[in-house]
Amino acid sequence: MGPSRDVQMADIRPKEDSFTLGSLPSIQGTSSHPYNNHDNSSSNTDQHPVRRWLDSFRRDPGLHVTPASVLNSTEDRNRASMMARRSDDSQSLQRSRNRGGHYFDLHAATVGTANTLLSRELKGRHLQMIAIGGSIGTGLFVASGKALNTGGPASVLIAYLFVGCMLYCTIQALGELAVTFPVAGSFSAYSTRFLDPAWGFAMGWNYALQWLVVLPLEIIAASITVGYWNSGLNQSIFITIFLFTIVVINLFGVKGYGEAEFVFAIVKITAVIGFILLGIVINIGGFPDDGYIGGRYWHNPGAFNNGFKGLCAVFVTAAFAFTGTELVGLAAAETANPRRSLPTAIKQVFWRITLFYIVSLTLIGLLVPHNHPRLLGAKSAADASASPFVIAIESAGIAILPGVMNSVILVAVISVGNSAVFGSSRTLAALADQRQAPRILGYVDRRGRPLVAILVAALVGLLGYLAELEEQQSDVLNWLLAVSGLSSVFTWGSICLAHIRFRKAWRFKGRGLGELAFRSQVGVAGSWVGLMLNVLVLVAQFWTAAWPVPHSHGSSKGQVMGDEGTGGGTGLGAIESPRDVAQNFFLEYLCAPIVLACYVGYKLWYRTAAVKVEEMDVDTGRRDFNLPILISREIDEERGMPWWKRVYKFLC
Repeated sequence: MGPSRDVQMADIRPKEDSFTLGSLPSIQGTSSHPYNNHDNSSSNTDQHPVRRWLDSFRRDPGLHVTPASVLNSTEDRNRASMMARRSDDSQSLQRSRNRGGHYFDLHAATVGTANTLLSRELKGRHLQMIAIGGSIGTGLFVASGKALNTGGPASVLIAYLFVGCMLYCTIQALGELAVTFPVAGSFSAYSTRFLDPAWGFAMGWNYALQWLVVLPLEIIAASITVGYWNSGLNQSIFITIFLFTIVVINLFGVKGYGEAEFVFAIVKITAVIGFILLGIVINIGGFPDDGYIGGRYWHNPGAFNNGFKGLCAVFVTAAFAFTGTELVGLAAAETANPRRSLPTAIKQVFWRITLFYIVSLTLIGLLVPHNHPRLLGAKSAADASASPFVIAIESAGIAILPGVMNSVILVAVISVGNSAVFGSSRTLAALADQRQAPRILGYVDRRGRPLVAILVAALVGLLGYLAELEEQQSDVLNWLLAVSGLSSVFTWGSICLAHIRFRKAWRFKGRGLGELAFRSQVGVAGSWVGLMLNVLVLVAQFWTAAWPVPHSHGSSKGQVMGDEGTGGGTGLGAIESPRDVAQNFFLEYLCAPIVLACYVGYKLWYRTAAVKVEEMDVDTGRRDFNLPILISREIDEERGMPWWKRVYKFLC
């Protein structure tokens, strides 16, 4: 037995996160993984470092976000067609072919998202920080000021608790799906597989457009934040620097992205914890001239503002503040051991975010009155002058910390931009491999990077130079932001509905819950609750978009991104004429007609129908974690744990 035989023996040993391929064909060839391309290893070592670096950007013909053999081989196409002919809709397939129509092969799409070949280098700590990094951003640091002004401190607290419960149910459903099926495309793949291929197409492009638009907006926000220290500098300089930095981070691959988000998230978490401690001290000790504060601002000017409509507007703001938490599901396909790291990340990340948001915003409501004149003076989503965190610190007479908080806001904005490139590139590449986007977007280089999709995101980021516009800046940015306004709510609702349908199919196939590697702690009932709460947010957004919340001191028309596209004003100032009302509605609700157009257009083109329970595939791409052995080990471990540790493990 030589060394090569030892390697082969090691490769065929069962592993905890091995695949149950089901109908997925075996993948052959030396390019099955970007870091296992043995054919090129010897030649690469002899090349000059620069030539080797340039060569890494070349396309590996056998490498895709999803397997090339699955997508292109005649054998697999024949197998997919044979299964389609055996299905109940074989007659509709034949009719579609006879009249020259288009047919969507659901089985081929399901196989196409399984067994992703992106490098699996993300660890548990990366997953946790990715979710936190995508959630703790300008939605907390700046947009919370608009929410405070619109609804008052009590509305802020109620709304964020409401959305926290909604997100708990949603992320639990996502965790069960992502651990069972850690496939490329995640959200759109689940919608295609368990709901309707047309809805999966709509959700995929909805999510990709959301992050594509967010990138230039965050770059502009970062350039404006720098103006806190020197407002005379040209913004284009910093737009170039920030865009270049974000693209370079993503060109280091998923590990570079994970490490960057790990560092960014630590900075933000440290800042939030520090503010909580400082806020308690300020509230007890008081501002220099006011003494003890306590709950003074809850009585005067009051706990609520603008009544029930103000509360509904804050619901929408709170929902978007949590945007990015679902990135853990998208990253599951690039995680080394999703069964161990993903459930922990899902449970711990939710509690951390909820505690950070609820505690810090409770203190904000105690330290800043909702009628503070600076809360409506934002020029961007990262304008420090309108951040309630900065206002609270400056009101306490602390000279240095406002600049520190501005630095944290800058890090938060760059972090969101970094997540935007990751989220959009992975979604675009997966859509391309499912034939739902131009095939060139599925280009993956020899280091496992969806290179073309990353470059497309970078090109969209060039829209950040619109910050140099004077009169048209606000209009352009507001319309860009409107594209992504409701994206997360549609994504979360689709996750809940896909989980409900998956559980129904799982039971129909005669499978037991004990066969699932991870089960949602709130079950199907929690997914129904999450779905209903997401629908309520959509209804609240419709109401506040059609009948905007009045402002006693509206901002000027130059205001941009002050509420991150949420209820409570879009930069239009006083809305009086029917034209202003119509424009406000589409600025707030533009995402809905875009999703509807994608869904209806794809449905008419491919004549797709809702996937029936008996036709759902619950095997392809599912991972087999040797559950009986693992569960018995975990039961033995739990028996030796004290009760408090068992409770902690259940919650975290």
